[in-house]
Amino acid sequence: DVKRKRISVWGNNKPLLLARGAVGTFALMCVYYSVTTLPLAEATIFQYIHPVFTALLAVIFLKERIQPTTFICIALCLLGVYVMVRPETGVESAQTLPMFSVMIAILGAFGSSIAYVIVRKLSQTEDSSVIIFYFPLVALPTSILFMGDNFVMPDLYLTCMLVLVGVFTQIGQLGLTKAMQTQQAGKASA
Repeated sequence: DVKRKRISVWGNNKPLLLARGAVGTFALMCVYYSVTTLPLAEATIFQYIHPVFTALLAVIFLKERIQPTTFICIALCLLGVYVMVRPETGVESAQTLPMFSVMIAILGAFGSSIAYVIVRKLSQTEDSSVIIFYFPLVALPTSILFMGDNFVMPDLYLTCMLVLVGVFTQIGQLGLTKAMQTQQAGKASA
């Protein structure tokens, strides 16, 4: 796509493109940590609060407007998160979650929302292929750095599955980035 359009893969706003890659990488690492230290359902729910943060950050940094009913939804969502984190306020037999893991999960969702707001801002000046390129440009070397000596060579089946995950992730990134060009950040990330 970049060759066809005859544009540079390096883009124009390198600091913001690198910030998008770095914040997205950090958020993804937080999500992976939370998935390994929290029950899967709770970790997934925490990640899915990113549209709340995205909408709020878009109001502040992109000057986007959100409907009054959206504020009600945000309040209800945050109330639900509070009940998950502090279950003694609800059901007596509920399990308390490890607070550090909860904070990392919420930080991951917040990091995702920062990345989405940056993508929305970059979408005004950069091609979607350039924006997408910077995430793996930062994520791959960072992942290798943190891997250390814990690498386990996957078998052929897992290698194929990982390649498919990568392909579909890039397709999802393309769709999200294209949506950010035409929709408000809060709507596009939901």
